[in-house]
Amino acid sequence: MGSRETISQIQPPTEIHFELIQNTTNLTANTIFILLGFSDHLELQTLLFLVFLTIYMLTMVGNLIIVVLVVNDVHLHTPMYFFLGNLSCLEICYTSTILPRLLFGLLTGNRSISVHGCIGQYLFFVVLAVAECYLLAVMSYDRYLAICKPLRYPSLMNSGVCIWLITASWMSGLLNVSIVASLLRKLTFCGPNEIEHFFCDLSPVLKLSCSDIQLAELVIFICSSINTVIPFLLTLISYINIIITILQMQTKASRQKAFSTCSSHLTVVILFYGSLICVYVLPETSTLKGLHKTFSLFYTVFTPMLNPLIYSLRNREVKAAFFRIGTKIVNVTRTLP
Repeated sequence: MGSRETISQIQPPTEIHFELIQNTTNLTANTIFILLGFSDHLELQTLLFLVFLTIYMLTMVGNLIIVVLVVNDVHLHTPMYFFLGNLSCLEICYTSTILPRLLFGLLTGNRSISVHGCIGQYLFFVVLAVAECYLLAVMSYDRYLAICKPLRYPSLMNSGVCIWLITASWMSGLLNVSIVASLLRKLTFCGPNEIEHFFCDLSPVLKLSCSDIQLAELVIFICSSINTVIPFLLTLISYINIIITILQMQTKASRQKAFSTCSSHLTVVILFYGSLICVYVLPETSTLKGLHKTFSLFYTVFTPMLNPLIYSLRNREVKAAFFRIGTKIVNVTRTLP
């Protein structure tokens, strides 16, 4: 009797232990996510594919032209164009992290992505987005020195300082991605696997996790606020000083030249920081939640395309460099047999 009672006492824990193992297996069952993207407009899939393909091609060609011009034309070997060339390189990588997967889904209808692939896409996005936030702040500081302190500009913005500022921008992105990666590797995913977005943004991904996400949400919010608000404020301070200096200039021609140099950068800054702050910093109200996908298009798709058009291709120096490089190419082709 004693042995039978002992056996009956042991059996329930065995069943509970089996259930725990089964539940643990279920928690890690999801290995595939579905990017819903624009699937609610099935009749527009072909049109959307053509639109985003055109945007991607314009982005790549425009930014590649800027990189080639900055590298090959000695007249553009200045701090301003050094930063611009780095921005174009960053935009090429940035848009290539998101748009090819979106185009593949629109063309084939296959919107599935592995969990590891999804997290990988987001981590690359974090590195590049944070780096761009600080790089835009660096470029505004460069314009501040050029306009407000023109006599000291060559010594204040020398090649060593330029390299240090670029390195700091990229290191900021790498530091943030290490923090985010340490949080994401602890998460498990189960249940629904549909992401209400066109790329693996963190907010909709976290909603699919079975783990406690309160710490992750708090840390991500703090990092997002620091990496958008601080560079934005630094940029704003630079431009306030620039505008004050411009208004104090004696001649109208000087004011127009200074404004034309900075207005394009300011346009990019407003589009980029404004959309980022709306998505990652402001409270998620029902109205903003519905607009998140639209705002995301600005900082992931439209800004990388507009940068070459707004920032430099309308610049006289860039146009002159483009003409010189084009002339060299034509002359070389004429000499070929």
